[in-house]
This record gives sequence, C-alpha cells and structure tokens, in this order.
Amino acid sequence: MPVFESDNFDNHERLVFCQDAPTGLNAIIALHNTALGPAAGGCRMWAYQNETDAINDVLRLSQGMSYKNAMAELPLGGGKTVIIGDPNKTKSDNLLRALGKYIERLAGDYVTGQDVGVNVNDMQVIATETRYVCGLSKGNGCSGGDPSPRTAFGVFLGILAAAGFQTDEPDRTDLKEIRIAVQGLGSVGYHLCRHLHEAGAQLLVSDIDKDRLNAACVEFGAMPVDTARILYQEVDVLSPCALGAILNQHSIPKIKASIIAGAANNQLATEADGKLLADRQILYAPDYVINAGGVISLAYEYLHLGNEQDAMKQISKIGPRLTTIFHLAREENRPTNEIADRMAQQRLARIYS
Repeated sequence: MPVFESDNFDNHERLVFCQDAPTGLNAIIALHNTALGPAAGGCRMWAYQNETDAINDVLRLSQGMSYKNAMAELPLGGGKTVIIGDPNKTKSDNLLRALGKYIERLAGDYVTGQDVGVNVNDMQVIATETRYVCGLSKGNGCSGGDPSPRTAFGVFLGILAAAGFQTDEPDRTDLKEIRIAVQGLGSVGYHLCRHLHEAGAQLLVSDIDKDRLNAACVEFGAMPVDTARILYQEVDVLSPCALGAILNQHSIPKIKASIIAGAANNQLATEADGKLLADRQILYAPDYVINAGGVISLAYEYLHLGNEQDAMKQISKIGPRLTTIFHLAREENRPTNEIADRMAQQRLARIYS
C-alpha cells in the first residue's frame, strides 16, 4: 500500500519492516514521534488479514502512543510493533529473539512492552536480544511485570470521573446503581471488573473465552452477554476493553449507553465518529487518556522517574484530566476526542518551538 498517502500516516518518523525467514517473523515497527523522548509502545501479535491491515494498525497505534504519552506528561514519544501471525500458532522463542535483534538495532530510539498476543514471558525472551524492553518481571529496572492492573485502575478512575461529570458529582467515589457493560475480559478487563464490582456497579460482561466469562459471572455477580450484543445493552456505561474500531457509523446509532469509557485502543473507527457520539450526547472518554495507567507505571520503572507511590500519584491525574476535557468539550461544543487531540498536539508543538 502507498504508506505516505494513507489516511493513517501522520508524519511518522520511521516505519521499519522486519522479516526473518528461518523463524517466520514478519513484523512492523512504527516510530511516530520522538519529540518528548524515545518512542515507546507495546508489541502486538495478531493474525491480520493482510499486510495493509497490519500497516494501518501500527500507524494508528503508534500515533495514539505519542498522544497518550504526551497527555500523561511522560518524557516518551510514541511507537508500536505489530507481528503478523496467530500468537497461538506461530509464536516461538526464536521468532521473538529475531524481533529483539531488530529492536536493538534501533539503539534506544524505540522501547517496547507487552500488548495483545504478547505476555511478560515473551518480553523476557525479547530482552535476551535487546536492552530496550519494559514490563519485565525482573531485570532492566522493571520490577512491575504485567502493567494491566495499573491500566485497569486508571480506567476505573476515568469511569468515576465520567459518571461524576454527568451527575454533577465531581468527587464521586462509588458506582452504586450504575449499570456497566464491559466488552472483553482479558488482563485489563477482568481487573477493571473487580474495581467496578467493589464500587457497587452492576456488571454485564462478554468475552470469547467462556472460562473467563464464567469466572467473572461467579466472582462479580455479572450477567453474561453474547459478544455480538454487548455494545447495545441498556446500560449507563459501555466499557470497551477488547480491540479497536468498534465505534463507527454502524454501531454508534444502536448504542444505548450515555458514557463510553474503556481500555481498548483506537476505539473510534475514524475521527469523525467522535462527532457522531457527541451528536447523540454520548460522553466519550478518549481512549489514550483513560488507558494510560499501564504506560505510566512502566515509564516510572524503566526511566527511574520515582517509586510506585509516585507512579500512582501520576495515574491518579487521569480522572481530573478527563474532567478537564469534558468541560472544554461542553464549553466549546466540540467532541471530546478533538479536545484531547488538540491538547496532545499543543504539548508536542511546544517541544518543537
């Protein structure tokens, strides 16, 4: 595909295609922006239908990381890696080591971590070939391992902020009588359900993994919902915690929730879909703002910015940051995603000026 002409190309600094025939590695590393520091972003492995889908995904994800790190006030730029392949069938230690060698050649311009299809153990394997890995269970100054609990906690704080904004209760600390539909019960989604349940929310949940679904129903008293119907339930909050592009011209008219706040990246299929949500008076928490808890935790570990308590203080800013975005969107009568993008772009522009 013509990358420079792609709608998802946003003046990316570098796009690196990684291929290793002996291991079957086919991967793409995108460095979107390094104005604030090394490009940082997870490594995702997914069975993309074709190379074009993989390119579009890595372009969008890396841009989102630039905005996420800028909004989270971190000294990091935005990057991402996608490996083309089914992680349950083609992932191997040799393949991961081959990727590690490519990352090492970037000499610190890019730092990776785990994402969909890649776990902490995989990060340990990649780290045998490169120093530029975060989210390890040990070594390299990264003691936290899985960042999912911190991501989930940040999303929980964001849901509290959104609910408080709608009910004019800025200091809201509970979610009693709030019905929340959680799409996806992976590491982040399941941890999020625990927070929501403890805050008194009534949960509806869906996941393709029946064991995880059943466990959530037992532990949190949640109601199971078919994956094809979870977006359209009669709930107060819809929390997408699976893959992206689920909010589009086809799904948005059928959504009944008044708040959308979840952990998934790139929830909007296009930027214009943010206006569709605003036109329906659905309060949308921009994904790269609300789901920044994990990257904040990893950045504090990797860059030695402070201890766990310091990281949690930074994560606690997610709620107030979203509230600011909500107020500006209301005052200017603009979609929340446009407000967040403008704020991130302004921070990046200040670095260049």
